[in-house]
Amino acid sequence: MKVLCFGSANLDHVYKVDHFTVPGETQGCLEYNIKCGGKGVNQAIAMAFAGNDTYFAGIIGSDGGLLKDALVDKGVHIDYMKISNKPTGHAIIEVDQSGQNHILLYGGTNKEIDFEYIDEVLSHFSKGDIVVLQNEINNVPYIIERCYEKEMKSFFNAAPYDIAVKNSPIEKVTWLVVNETEGAALSNEEDYEKIIQTLKQKYPHTHILFTMGKEGSRVLTDKEDIKVEALKVNAVDSIPNYEEVFE
Repeated sequence: MKVLCFGSANLDHVYKVDHFTVPGETQGCLEYNIKCGGKGVNQAIAMAFAGNDTYFAGIIGSDGGLLKDALVDKGVHIDYMKISNKPTGHAIIEVDQSGQNHILLYGGTNKEIDFEYIDEVLSHFSKGDIVVLQNEINNVPYIIERCYEKEMKSFFNAAPYDIAVKNSPIEKVTWLVVNETEGAALSNEEDYEKIIQTLKQKYPHTHILFTMGKEGSRVLTDKEDIKVEALKVNAVDSIPNYEEVFE
């Protein structure tokens, strides 16, 4: 069994600041770093660290060498990564003294995923293999459809949420991963319990992982409904270095 993380690769430009910059203000930053990011890259590294035979598919620009090196260094296969002459997707991130952040995201090469590239990548995978998806690349609904036809198991993290998520064939996804915001948008409900039950009614054949921040998470399958309590931690920086996270 192989795991394919088909998703985004971003260069995170992280600026530590005294406070969030307000309209009309110019302020100097306290520290600046370029870090590896993108939900697809993060998922791939996490899957590899969990001991899976993990492949990453996505598009980076000629400026994305840091991302390529990070994936290889962490044991992720990049056979199906594509290089473009356009800029790699990136994020401009302000992190204040309390660890809160403001993020401006540029899609870049993450928005160049076309049907031909998708079909080429998926030709190397078959029934029983796993695909892990999120909503930072284009044509995710097409990937879901093709993986369903190939009888692959699919995990879809519906973030960041936009109208494309609502129009996706979620009923063909094996696992749907949502937080309160995404769950509320898909269900038109606000209460945790109503969100979960509505999603389960809308997508009866899809297992659901519902994350609730400090309240923990809920896992719903055809046979189980499990609540997992959240660990209590002292968060001091919401944009850590991936090397610190995955040591």
